[in-house]
Amino acid sequence: MRPEISFDLRPPMEGEVRIPSGCAISAAISRDGRKFSGEGIINSMVPMHDRSNGLGGGFAAYGIYPDYKDYYALHVFYDDNDCRFDCEKFLARHFDILRSEIIPTRKMPEITDCPLIWRYFVYPEHNRLAASQLSADEFVARCVTRVNAELKGAYVFSSGKNMGAFKAVGFPEDVGRFYKLDEYEAYLWTAHGRYPTNTPGWWGGAHPFALLNYSIVHNGEISSYDANRRYIEMFGYKCTLKTDTEVITYIADYLLRKQGLTLEETASVIAAPFWSTIERKPKEEQEKLKFLRTVYSSLLVTGPFSIILGFEGGMMALNDRLKLRSMVIGEKDDMVYAASEEAAIRVMEPALDRLYAPAGGEPVIVKVKEGAF
Repeated sequence: MRPEISFDLRPPMEGEVRIPSGCAISAAISRDGRKFSGEGIINSMVPMHDRSNGLGGGFAAYGIYPDYKDYYALHVFYDDNDCRFDCEKFLARHFDILRSEIIPTRKMPEITDCPLIWRYFVYPEHNRLAASQLSADEFVARCVTRVNAELKGAYVFSSGKNMGAFKAVGFPEDVGRFYKLDEYEAYLWTAHGRYPTNTPGWWGGAHPFALLNYSIVHNGEISSYDANRRYIEMFGYKCTLKTDTEVITYIADYLLRKQGLTLEETASVIAAPFWSTIERKPKEEQEKLKFLRTVYSSLLVTGPFSIILGFEGGMMALNDRLKLRSMVIGEKDDMVYAASEEAAIRVMEPALDRLYAPAGGEPVIVKVKEGAF
């Protein structure tokens, strides 16, 4: 008997095709600086489950360490205890360590192959800081770079004050529960579900990427990675983490902290407007945009992307200038939400006052009121 032949040639329907580089991002911030648990941000990732593939999920939370707000919170992955001992020797030489501990986690069957996960509340050792003639932020940034580039089996994945990144290999909703983020309270949460296409899924490669108080979650693919990396590494940064998103974090740190640009100016570098767009601007604005495009041309990020930048006291959401990745913004009272999909926002707040999609290259900047954080 001849086998039956199927002649179903219809194209695949929505929901039957997985989108490479899909990824999922989400964020929630209180303009009043009001703190809220991580339960909502974890739940926001559930309707976007299929935008990830289980090879990376993570969160950043701001305002979670008020008792240690003047200290840098270093979150570190270790391959084993020998790596931990080596790193702790380095930390002890360079910092006063107020507290060190294992980061609390839950045992979950969905999260496997866990490294050792520690955190340290530190401040640069006085004599070493004085001898370096660096600011405390620059001292910490250089130490983090040295650990990640030179100490095998140790990776500092968060280094800001009164904030922390939490990430793992797994779906984001599982990662959030793994780290017990429902027990933390923050005025700003960001989240990411990863769908890696060009780089391996590993604990360090999950988002957010963080340096000092800056953190990045990113949906997309950076075609300008090599050009961006070669330029930024001239200023002491080292891209060692096997993913293109890492370089965006360093670009933000360089432009905002080292160059002193505003958030709007930084957005005009990363997602620079076309020359034809600039020509239609008022003359004074033209001159400024031309200056930024010329001086920082190697930091233009090309390719499809939507990113959320977290920083002390606020966040910035930004699309590529062609808006090739989705981004929606919701507002309710003092709360502002950003996500890849409206469904994620509706989970956190069903009754929104406002919902909109920003234009390509148009930054959405939200700051907590002065002193609230």
